[in-house]
Amino acid sequence: MAANDTTPLIEKRSIDYIPEAERHGRLFSQFTLWMGANLQITAIVTGALAVVLGGDVFWSLIGLLIGQLIGGGVMALHAAQGPKLGLPQMISSRVQFGVYGAAIPIVLVCLMYVGFTATGTVLSGQALGQLFGVSDSVGILIFASVIVLVTVLGYRVIHFIGRVASIIGVIAFVYLFSRLVSQTDVGALLQIRHFSWSSFLLAVSLAASWQIAFGPYVADYSRYLPSNTSSVKTFLAAGAGSVIGAQVAMVLGVFAAAMSNGQFAGHEVAYIVGLSGTGATAALLYFSIAFGKVTISTLNSYGSFMCIATIISGFRGRLEVTRLQRLVFVLAIVGTATLIALLGQHSFLGAFKSFILFLLAFFTPWSAINLVDYYCITRERYDVPALADPNGRYGRWNLLGISVYVFGVLVQLPFISTKFYTGPLVAALGDVDISWIIGLVLPAALYYVCAKKWHGTVPDHLILPKEQGALPTTDGLAAQA
Repeated sequence: MAANDTTPLIEKRSIDYIPEAERHGRLFSQFTLWMGANLQITAIVTGALAVVLGGDVFWSLIGLLIGQLIGGGVMALHAAQGPKLGLPQMISSRVQFGVYGAAIPIVLVCLMYVGFTATGTVLSGQALGQLFGVSDSVGILIFASVIVLVTVLGYRVIHFIGRVASIIGVIAFVYLFSRLVSQTDVGALLQIRHFSWSSFLLAVSLAASWQIAFGPYVADYSRYLPSNTSSVKTFLAAGAGSVIGAQVAMVLGVFAAAMSNGQFAGHEVAYIVGLSGTGATAALLYFSIAFGKVTISTLNSYGSFMCIATIISGFRGRLEVTRLQRLVFVLAIVGTATLIALLGQHSFLGAFKSFILFLLAFFTPWSAINLVDYYCITRERYDVPALADPNGRYGRWNLLGISVYVFGVLVQLPFISTKFYTGPLVAALGDVDISWIIGLVLPAALYYVCAKKWHGTVPDHLILPKEQGALPTTDGLAAQA
């Protein structure tokens, strides 16, 4: 399962199917990639929000952990689809929404990626600005240039950087935790326990939304694994890396915010680095923060590229994307995110909190529909060639999937509590936002009931490109030609 030495450094595939001969990689790379993607400054800020917005340390930590496990489970279920299908995540949405209809959730996914890239670029720009003695805006531009390069190089380079980032992240976080413990009475902070449902569920929602937001692209980074890779092991590798990395980072954020006396908000990077003092150590931490953001920001940019390519390919009827087209897409995506970062860098924290909570209304229903269909209705039996054919098995528009998705978005509106919008039932629930729970459970149940009765024809086995006439093997996969 090791990478083939003849595999090109620059990825030649994009949203098309990965043939078995080109499959490579190890499950451990899933763990390191997602740990590296989560051991970074934005996760620290997300954890800190639980305290900044009114929670105590003890219940914030418990709430964050519960949210990690729930959201991480959803995220890892998507990861397990990658090796079986050999496709990016959002392509598979055509089964539930139709070849054209899949563009509806994909457009919203693109907006999410651009938003996450922009907010991550703000923090990285602060770190690089301090490291090189330049303005935050110049730091943002430097960081954006690195992201373009890594995204264009593609899959292998992204996994390599993920491994390096996980090592650097572990070293940096161990050091920061040691400094934090030496500067504050952690035990005393844990003894302050003032439980409130609103603060507790906010912590759960912050962590759950963080993990669920990976769902639309997590399979993009497992699709090169051999098709006989265990789904359970893929689930555990990706899920454990993401949950452990995010929880460690958010725990640090909780303690940092609790001991900051209000100095954390607005100066997130400087405050975290300030725990270590000044000089060479501070410079190394600024570097680790910027490098840690390279992984996740590249994932967001790469995912954006995949989404745009998926939308365009759906309407032109083929999956191939040239390297020049890849470059143009990536430049447009990163350029847009960089512009947003430059314009919004001075009002980051509040906007970020509203963004990550509001986006749940659009992604939890998609995730629920995709997972129920894959694991309970079609049971991995996809017709991969038909995903590129608007006149094929899955059609142009799947009214069942689209209708349940719209229902899933609308049913959450009374329960959403953000700066963008507050639902009419939020006050009656003590200002607790439970929309993401509604958005997962109700669409999943409705789609299951409706799909059991009205779902289109399902193949007898997984049909892969150039294998339409193959017979199923004992493990349910199509026999390899």
